[in-house]
Amino acid sequence: MNILNLEHVTKRYAEGPVLMDVTVGIEDTDRIGIVGINGTGKSTFLKIIAGTEEPDEGQVVRRTGLKTAWLDQDPVFDPDASVLENIARMVGERDEYWNTEGEIRSVLARFGIGDPDGKPAVLSGGQKKRAALAASLLAPCDLLILDEPTNHLDLSMVLWLEEYLKAYKGALLLVTHDRYFLDAVTEKTIELDRGRAYRYEGGYSEYLRMKQERLDYVLAAERRLAQLYKQDLAWMMRGARARSTKQKAHIQRFEALRDREKIVEERQIRLESLPSRLGNTIIEIEGISKSYGDRLLFEDFSYLFGRTDRIGIIGPNGCGKSTLLRCLSGLTVPDTGTVTIGQTVKIGCFAQENDLPDEDMRVIDYVREGGEYIRTREGLVSASSMCERFLFDGTAQYAPVGKLSGGEKRRLCLLRVLMENPNVLFLDEPTNDLDIQTLQILEDYLDGFAGVVVTVSHDRYFLDRVVTRIFAFADGPRLLRSEGGYTDYVRHFGPMGRGEDAVRSAAAVRPAPAKPERRREKKKTRLSYMEQKEYDSLEGEIAGLEEEIASLDEEIGRAGADYVRLQDLTARRDALDKLLEEKMERFLFLQDLVDSFGN
Repeated sequence: MNILNLEHVTKRYAEGPVLMDVTVGIEDTDRIGIVGINGTGKSTFLKIIAGTEEPDEGQVVRRTGLKTAWLDQDPVFDPDASVLENIARMVGERDEYWNTEGEIRSVLARFGIGDPDGKPAVLSGGQKKRAALAASLLAPCDLLILDEPTNHLDLSMVLWLEEYLKAYKGALLLVTHDRYFLDAVTEKTIELDRGRAYRYEGGYSEYLRMKQERLDYVLAAERRLAQLYKQDLAWMMRGARARSTKQKAHIQRFEALRDREKIVEERQIRLESLPSRLGNTIIEIEGISKSYGDRLLFEDFSYLFGRTDRIGIIGPNGCGKSTLLRCLSGLTVPDTGTVTIGQTVKIGCFAQENDLPDEDMRVIDYVREGGEYIRTREGLVSASSMCERFLFDGTAQYAPVGKLSGGEKRRLCLLRVLMENPNVLFLDEPTNDLDIQTLQILEDYLDGFAGVVVTVSHDRYFLDRVVTRIFAFADGPRLLRSEGGYTDYVRHFGPMGRGEDAVRSAAAVRPAPAKPERRREKKKTRLSYMEQKEYDSLEGEIAGLEEEIASLDEEIGRAGADYVRLQDLTARRDALDKLLEEKMERFLFLQDLVDSFGN
């Protein structure tokens, strides 16, 4: 049963129309994800449905008595009231048997808000967003509307919210960049593109498949129209005259084809940066620790960075992830230990809060301050071309920064960092406020990035797609190390970092102590027949495995954005790595035996 309808809704701003003639119906059991690039009107769409903004044209028809709960992307708090009082006002009236204050305190504690009686001024931006999310979940409603609910949540809270929304019985409408979250929670998708709304049955993965089918059909139709226009143009050039009704209709068709809005196929561009000159020393971390007051964030952390490291850092909010990242990049001095950064290292930092220029400054000028060109294997790529790659077209490039949406400003800051041509990238929550299309562009860019990438992120899809090693704040100040992406981490340690095999397979980042030598009751003087046969064949087997892994690495490099194939290739590589490690351990054991025979 329909509970709300948008009928021919249009919304304009000074920069132009955001929504054009949008007609959408929402039923009482719908679970809908809204997708589209930053600036296409996703938040405006939600605000119109929530009733906090009115359309310029068209109407919103709501079922009588419809109750909505609304999480704004930038929630507003009364500075004179306590956090608890603010949330109680947002929640509104509940039945008389419901303990409003007790439930609010309980949920705020779950969301990491420790002092609900304090004023909102003491809360960070992330804490305010989490407090407002708590209010929207507690409010009685038939339609729950959430704008970027996973921003500022750590992985454990994202998983908790995922389970909560799976059990939620009313209608759900949400905007999020978290692709795993969309697949888990939503059953329908609305894409906003150039002011139009396209509806798909299915979650994010199904939306991708059906969108490609739609684009294939539209592009095929465009190619047919282009061919027809070419034929009509030749007919017109031969001097056609509108002497008959049929000829007049032909000329009108030509004019319609000439003036039509043309569909342009999106170019898939992969930029591979040139390998930069990195010396033997990239970044060496030796026994660093950091505390704030009496709280120890991390201790005795050591790591030697390799030239192609792709590292993810995960953990709950406030555990010290960003502080660790700042220590690794040299921006914060650790309490103990040393951080040695090589002379050839050029670091690019994309922080949670990047400084923006004067709002009157043009987008292209801000990007050019970072660099005029990027050197790639294909040649020089200009700042303007990179702007287009990151979804700033010719018009947007010359617009003032102040006209950009919050997500577009984040995208601009990311582009500026990349234009500085770093060879080591530190990314702190890069997925916050970025749309899915920009994330895909960033992921594709990182595929061809010839340098080190270290990222703090709670986005599981992004971690699986980008990183090959994870350091986790899971249980105290010692970090767990896991090979692979987020899914591999969960398989090894569980979502909270305490899997069944955690004790067996988890090693702190420092090297593990050497295994004690086994005692043998009787000293051997030579290998057995079977051991000698195995020893003779192991070197060849190891060489073959190394060649097979190298070949797989090349396939992985070519896989690009084909994530399904990439998963399959990565799984095969992990299996080969494990087999190679077993063969190497066995070979070294036999080699030790052989060496001992000479003593």
